[in-house]
Amino acid sequence: MFKDKKILVIGGTGSIGQALIERILTENPAVIRVYSRDEYKQFLLAEKFRDNSNIRYLIGDVREEERLDRAMNGVDIVFNLAALKHVPACEYNPFEAVKTNVIGSQNVIACAMANKVKKVVYTSSDKAVSPTNTMGATKLLAERLMSSSYYAKGDAGTVFASVRFGNVMGSRGSVIPLFKQQVLEKGYITVTEPEMTRFMMSLSQAVELTIKACSIAKGGEVFVLKMPVIRLKDLAEVVIEDVCKKNNLDSKKIEIKKIGLRPGEKMYEELMSEDESTKAIELNDMYVIKPPFDENSYTNARKAAISNYSSEREKVLSKSQVKELLVREKLI
Repeated sequence: MFKDKKILVIGGTGSIGQALIERILTENPAVIRVYSRDEYKQFLLAEKFRDNSNIRYLIGDVREEERLDRAMNGVDIVFNLAALKHVPACEYNPFEAVKTNVIGSQNVIACAMANKVKKVVYTSSDKAVSPTNTMGATKLLAERLMSSSYYAKGDAGTVFASVRFGNVMGSRGSVIPLFKQQVLEKGYITVTEPEMTRFMMSLSQAVELTIKACSIAKGGEVFVLKMPVIRLKDLAEVVIEDVCKKNNLDSKKIEIKKIGLRPGEKMYEELMSEDESTKAIELNDMYVIKPPFDENSYTNARKAAISNYSSEREKVLSKSQVKELLVREKLI
């Protein structure tokens, strides 16, 4: 799909962005343009990929439409990974979240239409479902902008689609590296609520979902990967046991401290609401939430069951299964 194509990865210096770039490089694209606002992270990325002559590094913000427009000149496919994604930061700085997650997404859409980009894929979050915080609300608005663009594209012909992620294990800012650091530096782990459950996906799963969505999208869809559910207490205990074993520490002395839910945080997450399920189809590995008035069909698809896809309702992995998953993903 990417051979000899020009690809723009917005927010490409993040964990998912880097993994996506590595994956796209295996198909010999004509060029990958990495667009982000942090010159130091771009420097580190350029060092990492110094042997690849088909990567360009563009400094710019998703909030700047004029700069985005230049970056998209001649581009075939755009991946928009730019976001303010941490719930507490977005709660404290709500309009900053609006400027990046909503206005920034609209800038991407407008520039893609102007440059007749073939496909645009936006990376969203499970927090966009029945949002209780600013981050989730802005992600939901961005999804709606992407879906509505399917009807407003005119003669541009651009296909717009979104992918909805759970918690991506091992990504920058994720909880597993934090737990490891706390065990070694503080001798205890802090958790918001031990019985809290979360959908978890690996970096490679996040990348493959994004690429599959790009491949099969017809316009306006939200793609939701089926993924395992993990209890926070089990995850903490597995990390404690592993870190202590590797560093000759007594795991019984490592306390798990409950600090309570943060502003805007949920006990359980949803990846698809019951209302959305009425418009969704099910594939073997994902759900596809179709836009209104959509008549497109998909191979090997069936109507999704009408139900909310929630971490409260799904079966939780056992502690041994959590350990197997982390070992398989090389996270412990």
